[in-house]
Amino acid sequence: MDCPLCVAEHETTIWRDGSCRVIRVDDPDYPGFCRVVWHEHVAEMTDLTAVSQRHILNVVLATETALRQLMRPDKINLASFGNVVPHVHWHVIPRFVDDRHFPQSTWGEPQRDGARRTAPSSEALAAAIGAALTELTSG
Repeated sequence: MDCPLCVAEHETTIWRDGSCRVIRVDDPDYPGFCRVVWHEHVAEMTDLTAVSQRHILNVVLATETALRQLMRPDKINLASFGNVVPHVHWHVIPRFVDDRHFPQSTWGEPQRDGARRTAPSSEALAAAIGAALTELTSG
């Protein structure tokens, strides 16, 4: 099986460690949209060990924290589907009441043209993710 998440091609990697990476999703309607991708090809969260489950969830939470600090969205959407690509990954999407789909999901029917925003720089986002992850795991 060819898995687009196993091969890190055509991605903008924001942050990574030995287990997972945070990539930017190139979506002009949703600047700041990130994916947290587990490096190893596994389909479900329960395929991971408990330690690995905690690690990826900490990275998801650190990404959410960083986006909230840098973008001040009205809401953050977290999603893990894997129906099309059965590889553990999480979507972290900053949402605003005036975005294209709000209050619907980003995959729903558009509600308006949507306000345009600028995503934080990769460097600022990486630093904020690292700081948030340190805070989450410092005990």
